[in-house]
Amino acid sequence: MNIIFLLISISILVAVLFLGAFLWAVRSGQYEDDYTPSVRILFDNELTHKQPLTSISTKPMEDTAHVS
Repeated sequence: MNIIFLLISISILVAVLFLGAFLWAVRSGQYEDDYTPSVRILFDNELTHKQPLTSISTKPMEDTAHVS
């Protein structure tokens, strides 16, 4: 019976710690920007380096589906 009280007290302690971490994250502004993640996929990432067109291979790919 003592182990049940120990497990319940540990689980309440862990729950309080997670609640404290969540409240700290909310107050520090972790969840302020809720619009950008939903539209981020719609726009090209302008920070990446684009490959020049000369580096793209224009040769057709070899057909390796059948082997003789």
